[in-house]
Formats: sequence, structure tokens, C-alpha cells
Amino acid sequence: MTAHPPDAAGPAAQAGADVTHPRAIRSFVTRAGRTTRGQARALAELGPRFVLPYDQNVPDLIASCASQTSAGGQKYQKAVLEIGFGMGHATAHIAALMPDTLFIGCEVHEAGVGALLKLIGEQGLDNIRIVPHDAVQVLRHMIAPGTLDGIHIFFPDPWHKTRHHKRRLIQPPFVRELAERLRPGGQLHLATDWQPYAEQMLAVLSAEPLLVNTADGYAPRPDYRPQTKFERRGLRLGHGVWDLVFRRRLAEMA
Repeated sequence: MTAHPPDAAGPAAQAGADVTHPRAIRSFVTRAGRTTRGQARALAELGPRFVLPYDQNVPDLIASCASQTSAGGQKYQKAVLEIGFGMGHATAHIAALMPDTLFIGCEVHEAGVGALLKLIGEQGLDNIRIVPHDAVQVLRHMIAPGTLDGIHIFFPDPWHKTRHHKRRLIQPPFVRELAERLRPGGQLHLATDWQPYAEQMLAVLSAEPLLVNTADGYAPRPDYRPQTKFERRGLRLGHGVWDLVFRRRLAEMA
């Protein structure tokens, strides 16, 4: 877990590994966080509706959700995967802005799952589903190629120490897997507050042939991504935040 406090938009609850992603190495640390009474109630009351089990026998999760409809009665037009949503504040904020988009969030920590479910209930959101499992396995076994319109990875653990860099989520093989799951024109949006990790992200994403940068280097923060209290406090102290927005190349450009 990174040093982000509970209100951070996307903590270190990411799933990933080193260059080859062996299962012995993960980019997250399982911790026994305290689940509040409200989160536990949300898990019990809303979990059956919004939490999806990890199931290798569902090779195309987006297709399996295709029959579901938005609150307006229309089928969801787009699908976005978020890896490591933390306490879910950014997820809920973005989902409220885009009611016709289905958001699938992966988070391994129960308190975070309960917190997002609580937000879902409070805000009356209908377009979020949660898979409480290692996102690398979810991506590989449940997300078919070319089915996502977007992928969000906000503030993954930077693993500051050099000997831990192998645990960073953003590595070339995993970025290739992410790119392959995007539709042509789909966007991969990353954000970090650790400059050395931002530099690695930029280098890795720029080297992926399936992706093209939407900006000249780092991107301005898109309006849909909210600033967290932690982020605003860091900016006041002169700390930087770097967004990277890359797009899957169109088929004719691949």
C-alpha cells in the first residue's frame, strides 16, 4: 500500500508484477484494513447486485454485461476498467458524469469495496460493477481483446525503493496486455504523484506500438478526474501530479 490516505483516488491496491508478472511477485500488499459499520452494511445490502465474482469461465465480461441497461433504460454504450480504485471516490465521481458508461472496478481490499458500494447507494449510481480480485488475472481471463473503451489506473503504488521497482504495475508486457484490451481509439489514462514513476510510465507507454500519446509528453488533468484532498494538499506544498493519456491506435494505423 502506498502512503496515500484513505481519501486518495487510486491507492496502491493495484494488481500486477514485474516484467513477466510471475504470480510470486505482486504490485499490491494485502492488508487487514478496518471495515466500518457502514461499509459492512453496504457490502451486505449492495454487494449481491454490484459485486461480480472472479470467474475464468467468463472470458468476455463486457459481453456478459451487455444485456444490462443504464438507469435511463438504454444499454451501456461504453465500458471502462479501473484498476485499484482505493476508496472509490474518483470512480463514483466519474461514473456519475457518464451514466451511459459501464465502469468495472478491480480492488482487492474489502474496506475499499465497501466504501465504493456505500457511495453507490448514497448517490444512486447504477453503472458500476466491482470485481474484488487481482486485476492482472481479471484482465487476462475475463476481459476479451478489443472490448474496453477506457482503462483508468490512478496513483498506483510507486514502490519507491530501487529493489522494489520490479513490483511496479506499469511494465512493458502488462502495458501490451492493457493496450490489446482497448478498442481502436480507446484510452489508457494513468496518473501518479511520483515523478520517477511518471517518467517510467511515459517511457513504457511511448514504447508500446499499439498506443499513441494524446499529448506532447504529460497530459493536462482531464476534467473528469477529480482531485483528491491528498492531491490538493500536495499541490499546495509544491508536489507534482502527472497524468498520462494514451490512445489505442486506429486499426488502419496498427
